[in-house]
Amino acid sequence: MTERKSPSITSRRQPKQARSNELVSAILEAAVQVLAKEGARRFTTTRVAERAGVSVGSVYQYFPNKASILFRLQSDEWQQTTEMLSGILQDKSKPPMERLRLLVHAFIRSECEEAQVRTALSDAAPFYRDAPEAREVKSTGERAVQAFMREVLPGVPAARRALAANLVTSTLSAVGKQYSERPRTSAQIKAYSNAMADMLCAYIAELRKG
Repeated sequence: MTERKSPSITSRRQPKQARSNELVSAILEAAVQVLAKEGARRFTTTRVAERAGVSVGSVYQYFPNKASILFRLQSDEWQQTTEMLSGILQDKSKPPMERLRLLVHAFIRSECEEAQVRTALSDAAPFYRDAPEAREVKSTGERAVQAFMREVLPGVPAARRALAANLVTSTLSAVGKQYSERPRTSAQIKAYSNAMADMLCAYIAELRKG
């Protein structure tokens, strides 16, 4: 039995001129609107083209299928989150635990602010989650957390550091998704983030004791 190949999720070509960049931006903006309004199941390339006011052929110049559009949206979101995460964790002008607290606050706030699109992208994950490109993009953020653990837990065995990194990233992801499913006020987000940061900092502090 032959293994079924995943559909291509890589953009067909990268825009090089300003006009092409504007077209791709318009397509992606339209895709976000369609995804938020219609959800992953009713998301189609035709609907994206209609919303963007361009032909389907124009969309296909850059995206071979709807999976490639959805992956681009998810990839951009992952990249933004990774840049935020890495920027906070690598700022050694602040003590490690302060960085961890800042990370929790920034992540939970971001999850709540982008909840509608993030939920739709999560529903769309089956279209691209098994592709090598998706695994590589997502692993970048995980490596940043692993580097932070090496810094903050230098005397802890590598296996326990790896477990700590996985626990932090998994907890942030799962809790952020669950907490953002309902509208939250700024005060609620702050209080929840403080509690979650207290929990993670206490865990790291316990590991540092050896």
